[in-house]
Amino acid sequence: MKILMVCLGNICRSPMADGLMQKKINENQLNASVDSAGTIGIHAGDSPDSRMMQTSKSFGVSIEHLRARQFIQNDFEQFDIIFAMDKSNLSNILKLAKSEKDKQKVHLILNMSHIGKNLEVPDPYFGGEQGFIDVYNLLDEATDSILEKLKNNDL
Repeated sequence: MKILMVCLGNICRSPMADGLMQKKINENQLNASVDSAGTIGIHAGDSPDSRMMQTSKSFGVSIEHLRARQFIQNDFEQFDIIFAMDKSNLSNILKLAKSEKDKQKVHLILNMSHIGKNLEVPDPYFGGEQGFIDVYNLLDEATDSILEKLKNNDL
């Protein structure tokens, strides 16, 4: 199972989701991998936001090694499931889909923990420290739900 996490710039939300999911995959010795990308390429090659790295480190999640990249059409072929952090990014991903099969791979990540509510992970970039902690908590819960589905081969 290959999982892709996607936000806008790939420096805050999607690297956090990537790091959290990878940690849980490793801890549970699952046959899965995770990556992250952004729908814009302005931060390509950059490390995650320093505030997100600090927040993740405080919760024991390593994301320092990650580097931003832009989501590309070929990602539909490379990944089994794609999680968008919000509706805007979901829409931008779907615009690149070549087929209904591609579209079926794309989901809002919080629908994993809040089924059918179409909630969004807020972008903490312009907020304070609490915004990064709130994002961590939302993504921790969502990745727990993804983990359970992975364990049950239900993803």
